[in-house]
Amino acid sequence: MSGGRSDSRGMTVKVKKKRGLKLSSRRWLERQLNDPYVRRAKADGYRSRAAYKLIEMDDRYKLLKPGHRIVDLGAAPGGWCQVAVDRTGSTAADVRVVGIDYLTVEPVAGATILLMDFLDDAAPDKLMETLGEAPDIVLSDLAAPTTGHRPTDHIRTMHLCDVAADFAIRTLKPGGHFLAKTFQGGTERELLTLLKRHFVSVHHVKPPASREGSVELYILAKSFKGKRAEVENLQDEVEDPRVHDQADEEAGPLG
Repeated sequence: MSGGRSDSRGMTVKVKKKRGLKLSSRRWLERQLNDPYVRRAKADGYRSRAAYKLIEMDDRYKLLKPGHRIVDLGAAPGGWCQVAVDRTGSTAADVRVVGIDYLTVEPVAGATILLMDFLDDAAPDKLMETLGEAPDIVLSDLAAPTTGHRPTDHIRTMHLCDVAADFAIRTLKPGGHFLAKTFQGGTERELLTLLKRHFVSVHHVKPPASREGSVELYILAKSFKGKRAEVENLQDEVEDPRVHDQADEEAGPLG
């Protein structure tokens, strides 16, 4: 399936001015009505245009494979779950896709979706219990509600990305992948450093389905190193005397 094909033959839909309808709302409606991905999603039965972002990234990087177990963080309205179910072959009898969101999501055949805030302390254990074993891929389309203030929106969404990355590093199978939404803004250096320690390669991706004017980006961390990364990090600390000096200073004098 390919995204973004227009069925309008170049026609542009205009929303008439109505009393009580704000200019910003009218522009949003016009954008939705004229968006080829929105129209294509309706034709293909996807919950949202966001499904094509995952489709395009998966077509390029070959992430989702039959039999894979997938966690989808921020699953509403369910488009990414739909794509993951289709590409992994998850079924009601053998569920391999588990999503989570604090918003209610209509059921997706072949997926289990938890009505729960991912930031709840109990959420990670509940996800793992439901999935049954370690995931092959952790997907995150988490984004904080926007305020209109770009630096604030970036910081809030980066926090969600950091939490998602921590979950991925603690739960992924060796060789697994992590794909997460972020916003351009320059505060993700520490996250990228962390991911580069634990994954073979880290990429920034902007799929065609992501609107040109959007500051949205995706971070793709491929091939999780697993326990090997923890051993390498420990060896680096042992070989670096500054780590011991700092630890001794912080510990303070004994009894």
